[in-house]
Amino acid sequence: MYLLYSALLALGLLLSSPYWLWQSLRTGKYRKGFGERLGRVPKRLVREPARPVIWVHAVSVGEVLAISDLVQQLRRRHPEYRIVVSTTTDTGQKLAQTRLGQENVFYFPLDFAFAVRPYLRALKPKLIVIAETEFWMNFLRLAHESRAGIAVVNARISDRSWRGYRRWRRILKRALEPVDVFLAQTEEDGRRLVEIGAPPERVQVSGNLKFDVTLPDPPPLVPSLRQAFESTKTGPVLVCGSTVEGEESLLLAAFQSVRQRFPRAVMLLAPRHPERFSEVARRLQESGQPFVQRSLWNGEPLAGTVLLVDSIGELASLYALADLAFVGGSLVPRGGHNLLEPAASGVAIVVGPYTENFRDVVLLFQRKNAVRVVRAAELSPVFIALLTDDAERMGLGLRAAETMRTQQGATQTTIHVVEGLLEKSAGPDL
Repeated sequence: MYLLYSALLALGLLLSSPYWLWQSLRTGKYRKGFGERLGRVPKRLVREPARPVIWVHAVSVGEVLAISDLVQQLRRRHPEYRIVVSTTTDTGQKLAQTRLGQENVFYFPLDFAFAVRPYLRALKPKLIVIAETEFWMNFLRLAHESRAGIAVVNARISDRSWRGYRRWRRILKRALEPVDVFLAQTEEDGRRLVEIGAPPERVQVSGNLKFDVTLPDPPPLVPSLRQAFESTKTGPVLVCGSTVEGEESLLLAAFQSVRQRFPRAVMLLAPRHPERFSEVARRLQESGQPFVQRSLWNGEPLAGTVLLVDSIGELASLYALADLAFVGGSLVPRGGHNLLEPAASGVAIVVGPYTENFRDVVLLFQRKNAVRVVRAAELSPVFIALLTDDAERMGLGLRAAETMRTQQGATQTTIHVVEGLLEKSAGPDL
C-alpha cells in the first residue's frame, strides 16, 4: 500500500508541477525551504549539543498560533528536551520563527521516505506532536518505526475534509494505526475520527487550543497607530482581517457607506495571503479610495483612509485597536478564518455566512450572542448600526471575550496527555 501511495503521490506532484512552478515564478511561493522539503536537514537543527527532541508540526499560521502556548509551556516544564517546530507554508514558517526561535523551526519534508528519513535520523525525536489533521502516511509509518510516540492534537475534521476522508476510510484506517493518541476539539470531531479509522480507545476530546491563545506583546506599529489615531481624532476603527479574493471590493463598498456617516473612520485591511498584497494595493489604487501601505506608512494622518496591512504576524495585535472587527474568508465560500483573536481583545466581531471551517466556534458564539453573521448585502447597515450603537457594540465584544474565557483549558489537558505519552515512549535507539 505504501509503495502505491508513494507512486501516486509522485505522479500527482509531477502532473501538478507546472502549476507549482508557475506559482513560484509569479508569487515566490514554494521557493523558500525547497531543499528542506526534499530532506536536506538545516545545520541549525543539529548544531547545538544533543538533547532528546520533541517534534511539533503545525501547517500554517493558524496551527502555529494554536500550538505556541503548548510549546512554551512544554519548554518550561521540560527544559531537558529540545522542541523543534515544522511548518508547511511560508507564512507559518515566518510566524513560528518569530514566536519560537529561528534555530528551532524548519520546513516539513515532502511525504517520501527519502525526504523524511534524514530528519528522523538527525533529530531522533522521542515524541512527535501533529496539530489538527496532517495524516501523511509515509511520515506516520516511518516515525512509528523510529519508535517515536505520535500524538495528533487539536484535531478537527471540517465538513469539506469529512466528505473526502469518508471515501478513503479503508486506507486511512491503516494510515492512522501508528498514532498513539488523538485529541479532538469537539465530540463531533472525535466521532468523525473514529469513523475514518482512528481506534476509539485512542480518541479523547480535549477542547480547542485556540481558545487558550495568549496575544503576543504588541509590535511597535500598535502604539504608533494608537497615538496617531488619538492625536488626529481618527475613528471609528474598522479592522478587516484575513480577507480573501472577492471580499475586498465588498468591504470597500461598505467602508464608503461608513465614511458617509463617520468621515474620520479608518479601515485596517489585512489580506490573508502575502502574495495578494500587491494585487489588493492595485485594486485600492484603481478604486480611488485613499490608502496607505503599512510598509510605507510614516505616521501621516489616516482619517478616511484604508491602511493596507502588508505584513505578517501583526494582525492579532491590531485587533486591539478596533472598534469593530470583520474576520474574512467568510463572505465567499472559503470556510472562514479564526475569530478568536479579536475575541481575545474583547472586540465586536462580524463574519460572513461561510464559516464551516470554524463551525463549532461560530455556533458557540452565536448561542452566546457574541458574533454577528451577515451576508454581503448586510455589511453596510450592520457596520453602521454597530458603530452607531456603542452599548450594543461594546456588549457584543464583552460577550465574545467572556465566551472565549469559558472555553479555555485545552492546553493543560493536552500537556497532561502529551506528558503521559512522553513517559511511555521508548524513543529511538540513540
